[in-house]
Amino acid sequence: MKIIRFETFLVSAGVNYVFLQVHTDEGLVGLGDGTVATKALAVEAAIRDLERLVVGSDPTNIEGLWQEMFRRPRWRGGPVLNSAISAVEIALWDILGQSLGVPIWKLLGGACRDRIRVYSHVHGDTPEEAAESARSLLEQGFTAVKTSPLVVHDNVVRATRGMREGVAKVRAIREAVGEDVDVMLDAHGQLTPEMAVEMAHRVAEYRPLFLEETTQPDDLSVLEWVSQRSPVPLATGERLFTKYEFTEICSRQLVRYVQPDVLHCGGISEMKKIAAIAEAYYIHCAPHNPQSFVSAMASFHVDACTPNCVIQEFVWGPEWQRGLFEGAPVIVDGYAELPSEPGLGVKLNVEAARAHPYEPDFRPPWHWEDGSVADW
Repeated sequence: MKIIRFETFLVSAGVNYVFLQVHTDEGLVGLGDGTVATKALAVEAAIRDLERLVVGSDPTNIEGLWQEMFRRPRWRGGPVLNSAISAVEIALWDILGQSLGVPIWKLLGGACRDRIRVYSHVHGDTPEEAAESARSLLEQGFTAVKTSPLVVHDNVVRATRGMREGVAKVRAIREAVGEDVDVMLDAHGQLTPEMAVEMAHRVAEYRPLFLEETTQPDDLSVLEWVSQRSPVPLATGERLFTKYEFTEICSRQLVRYVQPDVLHCGGISEMKKIAAIAEAYYIHCAPHNPQSFVSAMASFHVDACTPNCVIQEFVWGPEWQRGLFEGAPVIVDGYAELPSEPGLGVKLNVEAARAHPYEPDFRPPWHWEDGSVADW
């Protein structure tokens, strides 16, 4: 069996999904996803760059092809290049699973759990809106929820007010869900280090499972500074790439949860390796995934067979996403069932994908009160 061509699809869903189909000469087609919000055109071009490296190759030689894509071009790292590799790698695993008639997790060592705990997002900026959203998630069966601890109005970050209103929202969520539901907080790199420490102390009484992305990923010494002062367990990893960028974070015990994203970190094999590194340091893995069903299913295959993958981010996305695929995740009482179909377990509905073509997407233009750019 040989790879004969790539086919990409940009699908607008608020952000633009970047889907890849890898076609083989035996008719098997693997599905991958390399979505990076606001960077869809760049990722699609990077995927096309990789096509010439792998066409004509055996798609089941996944590790060898990963090495070719990562090392041969010399330029490495970053969200665009790594997400392109991830898209191809996920599609290759899909082909392998289909060719053997088994779900991917059986090829990664088999299951170490019966089901996968998932959490989803609380929406709303006011305490009342957030509490109502949290209760709605509980009604859907979720036993864990996540929200942002910073409230921003009119795209202007006002630190004191934003944290005060954010803490009020966290309090309302905790009161709404009770003591037995886990609440997670995602700072999204939006806080200064000083704000992060203050926020951690102010929310500690509401017992967050973790406080995510308190710092930018550029300087681990800043993460260490916050970690040493935080009474709340920290998490990070959605903007880190490959095992190389996670190793020092784990060896220095800078967080209690690592959050690799299967679409960005290098794919299924690489996420499995990252989780294994974390496991050796007794660090939990809580993979990042606010994206499509491809991302969710790829994550579930790793979660199924990885002991320290303790909880998985999951969102249903737009209502029409179910029609975008043949197959879908099965979520029951806050847990995902292990994928049962050969390969990835979902296939792209090409006509539905073409019905939602690319539209430019943008991050909110946040600024500080003096007009300087704030992180989002």
